[in-house]
Amino acid sequence: MSLWTRITEALSALAKGEGLSAVFDRLRAPPERSVAFTIAVIALSAKMAKADGLVTRDEVTAFRQIFHIPPEEERAAARVFNLAREDVAGFEDYARRIARMFRAGDKPCGADSVLCDLMEGLFHIATADGEYHPAEDAFLARVAEIFGMGEVGFRRIRARWVEGAAPDPWTVLGVAPDAPIEEIRAAWRAEVRATHPDRMLARGVPEEAVKLAEHRLIAVNRAWEEISARAAERA
Repeated sequence: MSLWTRITEALSALAKGEGLSAVFDRLRAPPERSVAFTIAVIALSAKMAKADGLVTRDEVTAFRQIFHIPPEEERAAARVFNLAREDVAGFEDYARRIARMFRAGDKPCGADSVLCDLMEGLFHIATADGEYHPAEDAFLARVAEIFGMGEVGFRRIRARWVEGAAPDPWTVLGVAPDAPIEEIRAAWRAEVRATHPDRMLARGVPEEAVKLAEHRLIAVNRAWEEISARAAERA
């Protein structure tokens, strides 16, 4: 059964008057986690679109880069988006329910975190049109706070995606500039391990979204190369 067929079934189970919040409360264990991840990205993207006032073609394209949507399944994706746009529940309510859904056994501030994967997807969509709106920044900062990522965790992801967001290599890896090189190497290796497709699938990231790791892996490898090169120069 395809991901989108399972999403359609999840939506069909909604009782009259229920919104996506009910879906988040019901989808907890694998394989439902991959369905929940996809619905969460769509729903929060819809709420983010309301924050900055528009949905651009580039943002739609970015979403399709994360998830391959067969033509016959487009109605399911559109229904999730529209339900989120029209739902009286605010994005903070969604974020809290999503956090509860994925937090069991998760480390929201760590590399191997499905909530971190979800934030990567939202940043991918937010920056797709070449502009990072202040309203999007405020939206994503609040979502990260609800996810329990902390300011350091949020800045680490933002530095990978947003130009001019203090993208120094230490921020990208989430370490202090004066941290020992062994600690920095360990942080880099943890990030690399976390981007392995098998690790991502085990966390509940759907196969269609594993390509999110490509951007993350490039960013962390560049950060480590820069830090290790500077360390070699000082040696």
